[in-house]
Amino acid sequence: MNDISTQKKPLVIDADGTLLATDMLFECFWAALGKNPLACLKAGFFNLNNIAKLKQEMAKIAGLDVTSLPLRPEVLGLCKTAKSENRTVIIASGSDRVLVAELSKSVGLGNDYLASNGDINLTSSRKSDALVARFGVGNFDYVGDSRADIAVWKTADQAIVVAPSNRLLAKISRDIQIIGNPTRAKDIIRAFRPQQWIKNILLFLPLLAAHRTDLAGILLVLWGIAAFSAAASSIYIVNDLLDLAADRQHKTKYKRPFASGLVPIQTGMLSGFGLALFALTVAGLHSWALLAIIALYMVLSLSYSLILKRLRWVDVSTLAALYTLRVVAGSVAAGVEMSGWLAAFIFPVFLALGCVKRLVELGKAENELQLPGRGYARRDRGDLLNIAVTAAVAAMVVFGLYSYSEMALILYQQPWELRFAGVALAFWLARMIWRGWQGRMDYDPIVFALRDPLGLVLIAIGAALLYHAAA
Repeated sequence: MNDISTQKKPLVIDADGTLLATDMLFECFWAALGKNPLACLKAGFFNLNNIAKLKQEMAKIAGLDVTSLPLRPEVLGLCKTAKSENRTVIIASGSDRVLVAELSKSVGLGNDYLASNGDINLTSSRKSDALVARFGVGNFDYVGDSRADIAVWKTADQAIVVAPSNRLLAKISRDIQIIGNPTRAKDIIRAFRPQQWIKNILLFLPLLAAHRTDLAGILLVLWGIAAFSAAASSIYIVNDLLDLAADRQHKTKYKRPFASGLVPIQTGMLSGFGLALFALTVAGLHSWALLAIIALYMVLSLSYSLILKRLRWVDVSTLAALYTLRVVAGSVAAGVEMSGWLAAFIFPVFLALGCVKRLVELGKAENELQLPGRGYARRDRGDLLNIAVTAAVAAMVVFGLYSYSEMALILYQQPWELRFAGVALAFWLARMIWRGWQGRMDYDPIVFALRDPLGLVLIAIGAALLYHAAA
């Protein structure tokens, strides 16, 4: 096989999955869903049988910035080599022509391109026919990445395949050149954010508050944690897909699997659906009550991802509610009653931590503009601090009143130690708020809290006092 750099025939490049490490139709879908959910769903419903029109309508709603989309460096290298040899290089894509025109200009290929136009979906045999009509059979080289490109490779001289799967390779019956690497399993798993599953130890709170340490109760809570972890991962995927544009503007989140193009959006959608189905199935096998809690969590999380996270104050209140639902799920999973004292205590704690999360982001912001995809700017830091402090004080008041309650006197032999545990907790909350105000922690305060040595010491002191008080 001759090296492609020595060929003087035109080099034709597919866009989605080839030049781009993403797919513009799915990019448009998620951008449109985040921007105008009703218009997006309406366009999808009425144009499902007309893919070319669907692509056109989604592009109009999304207003996609193609210059921010991740490019494949190996394909860009092919373009540069071909242009240096005075070869014609064009994009031939099934995406809508408005987007392809912008993409072609942004990578320095000018106004010469082929694309779908609202009437014709330029993929597979249609793309092959268009290229043969322009260049002739065997008079061009083609770079593609999917089964839809097989028809084009049959009429091309050189067939260059980008990051093929084994399934695709089995369907290609000609000599090819392979560039790029397929999606790695570890990147797909990283998209699940397994490090966030540690938050689900909150499900143990009702069991511990009831002073139960039996194996049966622990196993039931672990059952709930499995369901909750899968449900949370499915929502993390949805959130990341809705936040693609915002993540690409972020100084660290641009490395996330979907934003960087390491994992295709289609893979994320399938994975998210599978995780959601697993979560609901596992919860349903436990009880209808746990299924209802998981379903409520997923609906509220989806509402948060679509709308609520952009609303000031509603945003942090929803975060607190989502954390509180974890504790409620633990109560349902273990079959222990969740006291009103615990509910009244944990919600303001989580509200304070939700404010800390936003304080951290604002503390690390480099300008006075509104955070991408959020309703806050640096001018809101003072209000967030006030809410965090007020919520923390409210939580400690509830804790203090509880230490004098009849329930506490029954459960704890040494109530004064319970009150000292509250002092340790108060110091911990004050430290979290102060670190958040300074922007000196990871973006997620719960994850930070579980890795912070001094914070863990305070938690350990409080836990030891609680244990001794109950002995």
